[in-house]
Amino acid sequence: MPAASDFERMLRGVSLRVTRPRLAVLAAVHGHPHADTDSLIGFVREDLGGVSHQAVYDVLRALTTAGLLRRIEPPGSVARYEARVGDNHHHVVCRSCGAVADVDCAVGPAPCLTASDDHGFTIDEAEVIFWGRCPDCTTALTS
Repeated sequence: MPAASDFERMLRGVSLRVTRPRLAVLAAVHGHPHADTDSLIGFVREDLGGVSHQAVYDVLRALTTAGLLRRIEPPGSVARYEARVGDNHHHVVCRSCGAVADVDCAVGPAPCLTASDDHGFTIDEAEVIFWGRCPDCTTALTS
């Protein structure tokens, strides 16, 4: 995980002031990829003590808008946040427990990743979600 000075550099790099809540949220997301907002609020409170829900929501929105975080929302799931930004990676989601993991961009012939009709859009990202069961849930089903 990056050091506090790295988080400070990240914030300054996108012209955001360095504040304790912003540093705490960055640390929480880096330490707990794909965490939901309620979990992140808990992690930030462990670090800072009393901080409001709204403060964490505001920081998440600012960091996402600035491109330091990415918000994902798999169908049927609450919003989750990750620090892996700037690439076109995808996710695999467990149908049983909801665990989420990163999957690098699909390789090889994948015709579904090229839009058959872009309708004039300049496409810069494709969102793919792979669904299945994580190893723990698969083991539980076969035991």
